[in-house]
Amino acid sequence: MAKLKTLYFCQNCGAQYSQWHGQCKTCGEWNTLVEEIVEKTTKSVAVKSKSSIINIIEVEAIEEPRIITPSEELNRVLGGGIVLGSVTLIGGEPGIGKSTLLLQLALKMKKKILYVSGEESASQIKMRADRLAEVKNPNCFLFTETSLEKIIHEAQKLVPDFMIIDSIQTLQSQLIESSPGTVSQIRECSNEIIKFAKENNIPVFLVGHITKDGQIAGPKVLEHMVDVVLNFDGDRNHLFRLLRANKNRFGSTSEIGIYEMISSGLKEIKNPSEILITKKFEELSGNSVAVTLEGNRPMLLEIQALVSTAVYGTPQRSSTGFDSKRLNMLLAVLEKRAGFQLGSKDVFLNITGGIKTDDPALDLAVVASILSSNEDIAISEHYCFAGEIGLSGEIRPVAQVEQRITEAEKLGYEKIFISNLNKLPKKKFGIKVEEISKIEDFVESLF
Repeated sequence: MAKLKTLYFCQNCGAQYSQWHGQCKTCGEWNTLVEEIVEKTTKSVAVKSKSSIINIIEVEAIEEPRIITPSEELNRVLGGGIVLGSVTLIGGEPGIGKSTLLLQLALKMKKKILYVSGEESASQIKMRADRLAEVKNPNCFLFTETSLEKIIHEAQKLVPDFMIIDSIQTLQSQLIESSPGTVSQIRECSNEIIKFAKENNIPVFLVGHITKDGQIAGPKVLEHMVDVVLNFDGDRNHLFRLLRANKNRFGSTSEIGIYEMISSGLKEIKNPSEILITKKFEELSGNSVAVTLEGNRPMLLEIQALVSTAVYGTPQRSSTGFDSKRLNMLLAVLEKRAGFQLGSKDVFLNITGGIKTDDPALDLAVVASILSSNEDIAISEHYCFAGEIGLSGEIRPVAQVEQRITEAEKLGYEKIFISNLNKLPKKKFGIKVEEISKIEDFVESLF
């Protein structure tokens, strides 16, 4: 006989307790503990193992076979394609384009696809597919169901090459007596789906909802169980969407994919630098161009700054797409090392296109924009910057500087400012490389 026992699970972080508490001790949220039935068996199980201990030297390295998708951006983020039998979890804000991305993938791939939706009807999905105006895949099958057992049963009958489930929070297992979206339901459904994917060697994509804090809803163990965790983000007021890998067992987590949201769906951006840089008709103060790096991909971003006299007593410090604490640090370095009096002025900073990045190589461009706005002197649109600034005012070297210089040269820039500590190869570039050591020298060479 199975013995039934109830436990209390936090609906925010998945922590479990033996009794109810008003506040979760793990995440600090209030009134998130829900009582759920946990089934435990006391039946003894015979221990049998099909595997044996083996020395790591004797293990034969076999490269995982992959499915190459029609989306080059997705292939880059996944590390070369979808690995057979892998389970990928993709999360993002509501309306950001998660379902659109996967439906486009299903319509373009020349494989047998099973698209399971617990949120939309078949007619709604068909309307969205017609709006995308993509190549129709005759082997794309829809199944609108939330019962886990029925989904697994139909998938075993169809035997697809690829499976999409939208979303994991809508599924419900008959073995658990709780509503869909609870911690126990998500954990049970995820276990069964992962087991199905591994046993049948079928890759599965799971769409996950996120909380108000930006974390994927459900237990944290969900992200540990799957092979790949992707984050699809971007500002819905802007056109650009960024696909990042927070976890990837089959490749790097430093690559990003860039898409543009248009009326017919998501369009891949082959060269983001040309789109993110504004073609100005006249030079304006406060604008500069930074050469950043996302994974192995160099990218040019436009940095805008506005420095004005503080109207109220306390000066404002505001940044969009850039760390506000780092902005405060750079302002302190400018005041202490370069002698600029910015303590009584408002400083506003913006990275255009809704892009967010934490690359320290943006420091030099940020300082250039602030100084340009403060002095009301425009920076030449043929200049770009790549350098980190230390607390003593020194310009520190950045990684993969050769790739940054090559990208700036390719886009027609005439001069790039970098640290003199960067080790450059012994070859001539088609762009002038200005090497600087301190922020004082930078101010002189810039203006």
